[in-house]
Amino acid sequence: MSRIGKQPVPIPSGVEVQFANGTLTVKGPKGTLEIQPHPLMKVDLDMSAKLVRVTRPDDNRQSRSLHGLTRSLIANMVQGVTTGYEKKLKIGGVGFNARMDGKSVVLTVGFASAIKLAPPTGVTVDVDKDGTTITVKGSDKQAVGQFAAEIRSKKKPAPYEYKSLGKSGIPKGIRYDGEKVVLKQGKDFASG
Repeated sequence: MSRIGKQPVPIPSGVEVQFANGTLTVKGPKGTLEIQPHPLMKVDLDMSAKLVRVTRPDDNRQSRSLHGLTRSLIANMVQGVTTGYEKKLKIGGVGFNARMDGKSVVLTVGFASAIKLAPPTGVTVDVDKDGTTITVKGSDKQAVGQFAAEIRSKKKPAPYEYKSLGKSGIPKGIRYDGEKVVLKQGKDFASG
């Protein structure tokens, strides 16, 4: 039995969970999320105990892997509609910054023109007044993580550029808040 899959998902107060026509819908203060669980997985709603249980039909490899996955996705949905998810990104480098243009974020990260990225529905973006911290928020964990990864991919941290660290000690580029960038040693050229 899957250690994750066998744990029931508690439904907090203020959250509505419905399962109809193969679609699980979770409504809460932060929004509404839907998922269609794999047909092998059986989702049981226990409204008296305020729990969601996921069971599997057998011990096949696919059933075992889907068991824990389905339970985790449902737990993420419940947490997303109650507290939401947040990812912070830091920008380092001289002249590198971000700003908001309506709902879109505009990145100035060393290219000839600025990069404008529009967040998907259900995801909001905030930029601090310095333009060095970007906060991505939303109720869907996958959408928040995906959009944060898209922002980071536009200018990944530079592991070789020691001179770009400056006084702040932040490598040039965009990195997650708390991410440790391993600085690499460049090539040594012998004189002579």
